[in-house]
Amino acid sequence: MESRMNAWTWGLLVLLGLIWGGSFFFARIAVQHVPPLTLVFLRLLLAALALHVYIAGRFDIYSILQARWREFLILGLINNALPHALIFFGQTRIGAGLAAILNATTPIWTVIIANHFTSDEKLSSAKIAGCLFGLAGTIVLIGPGISISANSGAAPLWALLLPVLAAVSYGFAATYGKRFRDVPAPVTSAGQLTASSLIALPLSLLADRPWTLAAPPLDAILAVLALALLSTAFAYILYFRIMAAAGATNASLVTLLVPPSAILLGFLFLGERLSLAEFAGMALIGFGLVILDGRAYRRLLRTA
Repeated sequence: MESRMNAWTWGLLVLLGLIWGGSFFFARIAVQHVPPLTLVFLRLLLAALALHVYIAGRFDIYSILQARWREFLILGLINNALPHALIFFGQTRIGAGLAAILNATTPIWTVIIANHFTSDEKLSSAKIAGCLFGLAGTIVLIGPGISISANSGAAPLWALLLPVLAAVSYGFAATYGKRFRDVPAPVTSAGQLTASSLIALPLSLLADRPWTLAAPPLDAILAVLALALLSTAFAYILYFRIMAAAGATNASLVTLLVPPSAILLGFLFLGERLSLAEFAGMALIGFGLVILDGRAYRRLLRTA
């Protein structure tokens, strides 16, 4: 796997990291003017339509959707509708960089969940160490929120916990998604986005009554379009291309690139700053992800 990573695939991986980091940046802009549930619906619907256009009836998509619509509904709920809503609600009070760091714990929760619900992915000593570092980083990040008063200008605890709960939902989705191994990856993406947009529609109508909302400004509209078309539809296509060229393991390295991208965009365009404690939490989570990946450790052993 590692030998298949060349300059081109590394470039695609960095681009994907920027795009997915940009999703937190675009969401931070959009959620100031569009309610979270309506933003979830718009992101999912526009991305689903774009992927259907991209697939254009290939891969026998419609017969697969018809046969497995119940499974797509479950996957769409836990991999799109629920985690997106949690992140967007959290981003009403926290910045793009911090939300991305907290959500970067997804692989850690995935390992823990897979250990309980699968028979072929049990915890090893390296995985346990990686999880402990990641969880320690999460505690460093959310710990200050426990003592924050309601009148404080700092982020409340609930806003810090929501991206973590989204990461847990992604962990369940990664485990559940194994049943789609026989489905072409673009079909899985289009199917779950289609199903999750159907889930989000009534929630948006009931909670937000979007027809009563004021029209958002141009920057919010552009952020919604970028969130749906660039950071969701195009990002999926790019991710599949990296997987085809370099394998799923190498593609998973994008997890390490998303938080720095979100932090950089938040710093340059939103004036966001991270505290030393937040950088420390990010470092612990990043170190945990490197341990979970395992390749750096194995390379050190070979060198030794």
